[in-house]
Amino acid sequence: MPEPLAWIDDELQSLKKTGLYNTIRTLDSPQGAWLVVDGKKVLNFCSNNYLGLANHPSIVQAATQAMQNYGVGPGAVRSIAGTMSLHIRLEERLAAFKKVPAAITFQSGFSANLAAIPALVGKEDVIFSDELNHASIIDGSRLSGAKIIRFAHCDPADLEQKIQEASGSYRRGIVISDGVFSMDGDIAPLDKLVEIAKKYDLMTLVDDAHGEGVLGEGGRGIVDHFHLHGKVDVEVGTFSKAFGVVGGAVAGDARVAEWLRQRGRPFLFSSAVTVPDTAATLAAIDLLEESTQLVDRLWENALYFQSEMRTLGFDTGKTQTPITPVMLGEVQLAREFSRRLFEEGVFAMALGYPTVPQGKARIRVMLSATHSRQDLEQALEIFNRVGKQLGVLQG
Repeated sequence: MPEPLAWIDDELQSLKKTGLYNTIRTLDSPQGAWLVVDGKKVLNFCSNNYLGLANHPSIVQAATQAMQNYGVGPGAVRSIAGTMSLHIRLEERLAAFKKVPAAITFQSGFSANLAAIPALVGKEDVIFSDELNHASIIDGSRLSGAKIIRFAHCDPADLEQKIQEASGSYRRGIVISDGVFSMDGDIAPLDKLVEIAKKYDLMTLVDDAHGEGVLGEGGRGIVDHFHLHGKVDVEVGTFSKAFGVVGGAVAGDARVAEWLRQRGRPFLFSSAVTVPDTAATLAAIDLLEESTQLVDRLWENALYFQSEMRTLGFDTGKTQTPITPVMLGEVQLAREFSRRLFEEGVFAMALGYPTVPQGKARIRVMLSATHSRQDLEQALEIFNRVGKQLGVLQG
């Protein structure tokens, strides 16, 4: 009789043979422009630490002070005994920062989508979802039981056609899109999506995970970028990227926040965000409100690096943000490119199927405000050398 888990061995072997097995490296240093990875000091081009806040002294101090005052864990779910004054303060500050009536926090951006989507739509309803939306949107949509209709990536005309085709077949409907797409770095045409949604009386939800701290005035996100305040019903966000912490949030209409306090399952059935994470996020908002310096430096680094990479001959795809895909095609080439980069002192991971479509494997470079011009020049030199070694570049 076969062992019940033997099939996993076969699947893992298949991943290794096809070059799709993901070897996870280990860090032994704080986040920053440089990391110690598997015992080797390397330039960091992997992290979502856009503004360098994950190890910022003010953030660390705020978390430490809060733990001295409140302890570490909340000890309960928010709806029983886990809501601290810190949580309320963060939600009020976040709403003010995002220029919306209300906000509610969750354990992660993933949890925020799992809470919001099933609470807003159900089996009699429909979700119009961009075909490249994040896994958390896909999972939240599946949990809702609503019919999922995918529209072509960043294509308002196809969205409208899909809405017209589904007319009369549902009770409530919602249009959902990432704000910034994490694999390609392109920006959703949110202004046009919202215009279409309002035309057909549909709700709107945008996942701004990679837009917060990056787009808009002082990093206020994609809604601010398009000047759509008051027109987007739900903004889902995360504190694990530009904010440098862990946690998530839903911001927007006050009725949505109130409803999620009653029916958002991760809010009701999982412990509250920890004390240090909550305090650290408050400190991150302080920094973003005080100055746009970090956001400005992030964009300066991004524009410089992307321009120089294209000059060298690399294909950086269709990015419009600091996310910089280096398009290579086949996953085996991308993994070898990543391995060579690491040997030369640059930590930049390869991404292949199923994270990205077949034939669209890449190195995804994640730039940060913490990178110096010297860091970027050193990385460009290494990319150039490896690119020539592997025949990606001529010379």
